Amino acid sequence: MKHHCAIKHSVFKEFLAEFLGTFVLVLFGCGSVAQTVLSRNTLGEPLTVHIGFSTGLMMGVYVSGGVSGGHLNPAVSLAMVILGKLKIWKFPIYVTAQMLGAFVGAAAVFGLYYDAFMEFTSGILSVTGINATGHIFASYPGRHLTVLGGFVDQVVGTGMLVLCILAIVDGRNIGAPRGVEPLAVGLILLGISVSMGLNCGYPLNPARDLGPRLFTAVAGWGMEVFSTADYWWWIPVAGPLVGGVVGAVIYFLLIELHHTKPIDKPLEEPEEEEDEEEDEDSSLKDKYEMINMS
Repeated sequence: MKHHCAIKHSVFKEFLAEFLGTFVLVLFGCGSVAQTVLSRNTLGEPLTVHIGFSTGLMMGVYVSGGVSGGHLNPAVSLAMVILGKLKIWKFPIYVTAQMLGAFVGAAAVFGLYYDAFMEFTSGILSVTGINATGHIFASYPGRHLTVLGGFVDQVVGTGMLVLCILAIVDGRNIGAPRGVEPLAVGLILLGISVSMGLNCGYPLNPARDLGPRLFTAVAGWGMEVFSTADYWWWIPVAGPLVGGVVGAVIYFLLIELHHTKPIDKPLEEPEEEEDEEEDEDSSLKDKYEMINMS
């Protein structure tokens, strides 16, 4: 009984960590877009948006990394399941927390800038048109982008995100100093944002895109958030999930599988049980060193 209570408490802590970390990511990220759009580019530009999302990811990982590993992204969580670094039964729990965190983060941005939204839109919340604001919360494709092109964009972008994260936390590779990993992860996203953002704005994260999109659907933008651009909404959900797995498999097959030296960093699970909670949790040190984000 005591063992089961410890497990439930541990999982609840991880749920809260993923929720709060994703909330921070969306508040900084979507907040930077809102400031740029609603000020009509007088208090923001593309670079400030890139910095906003990168900072949000970095701080979200700092907030949650020591408890849950700081995934903040279902694509990262799925990649960790594939690599055996996250128990499969925890996957839906992590995803639920991430989705809720993103939804509440979007609501916070809307509440923070409610008056500015009303002035900018004259009370008419829309996805398209000169005063469109739906793109503040979720991604929409450029006019040049095809469905296949969008899907490939998300697979490649998310694949690079996961691949680089694995390199940063790999104890047998150069890695990053302990405690600096979230900063390095933020820099990954910054690099992706300035090199792969033209097509659709680098969502790379099903929770970060779908959670705020669901919020806009119920907050006044309506079902147009799903039907716009030939029902684009599923691309930034399915594409990153595929990309995360592809990135993880590529890194494992080309790099991790060929390691020969023993791991020096505390990346592996302890050989002996230290206590029931650590055994069930695969060790918080392991999770933090994995720092599964974005």
